[in-house]
Amino acid sequence: MRITFLGTGTSQGIPVIACECAVCRSTDPHNKRLRTSVWIQEQGKSFVIDTGPDFRQQMLRANVKHLDAAIFTHQHKDHTAGLDDIRAFNHIQQRDMPLYGRQEVLNQIRSEFAYAFSEKRYPGVPSFDLHPIQNEPFECDGVSFTPIEVMHHKLAVYGYRIGDFTYVTDANFISEQEQDKIKGSQILVLDTLQKEPHLSHFTLSQALDLIDKLNVPHAFLTHISHKLGLHAEIESELPPHVHLAYDGLVLNL
Repeated sequence: MRITFLGTGTSQGIPVIACECAVCRSTDPHNKRLRTSVWIQEQGKSFVIDTGPDFRQQMLRANVKHLDAAIFTHQHKDHTAGLDDIRAFNHIQQRDMPLYGRQEVLNQIRSEFAYAFSEKRYPGVPSFDLHPIQNEPFECDGVSFTPIEVMHHKLAVYGYRIGDFTYVTDANFISEQEQDKIKGSQILVLDTLQKEPHLSHFTLSQALDLIDKLNVPHAFLTHISHKLGLHAEIESELPPHVHLAYDGLVLNL
C-alpha cells in the first residue's frame, strides 16, 4: 500500500488568507498545507479520501492519472467542495465515478452538485455512481474498507481502516467500541488541530494520549491549524513514533 498526503491543513488551509502569524508567513514548505485529503494506492487500485476545495491542485501536484473511487469522511465543504473536478477522470476513464459515503453525505452531494444529477444534463458535467455505506466493512474494487465512526462535535464522521493503515480526521471523540477497530494498526493518522481546547477537533495532547492508549507503532497528525505552531518546532516536541504529516508525504506499507 502507498499513501500520499494530498493535504494536511484544516478548513482554511495554511497560510490563512490575510493572516500575518509566524506559521502563515513561514517559507518552510512543511508549513504550506492544503485542505485534508489522502491518496491511497492498493492492489493496483487508486482511491482518494475526500475531495476538498484544493482537489484539482492536489491531483496535478501528485500526478494522479487514474482514480477508481472517492470515499468521503463527511459532508463539510472542506472535504467535498472540489468534487466537480472529478469530471476530468470521467472523461479519461469513460465511466461514472463511484462515490462512497454515509447516506447523509451523498444527499448533501446531490444537493450541492444538483446539476450533475439533473434529467437534462449540460454536456461535460461530472457523473457519479453513488454508494451509500453504513458502519460496517465494505469492498471497493476488491479492496476492503472498515469505517470507524467518530464524533466531530455532534456530527458523525467516518474514519477508515484499510489493512494496517487507519485514517481518522475531523474528530474529538471515538467510542471504546470504535477504538477497538483501530487497535493492531501499524499506522494511525489522527486529527490534531491545535494545542488549545476546541469544540470539534482533538488537541495535540488529546491526540497523543489516544495514540498512547491505542499503542500504535507509528502515528501521523493531520488537519493541522496555523494555531498549532511551526512544523519544525512541534515536530521536535513529539515522541519518536509520532510525526506531523505534511503535504506530499508518502508512506509505503
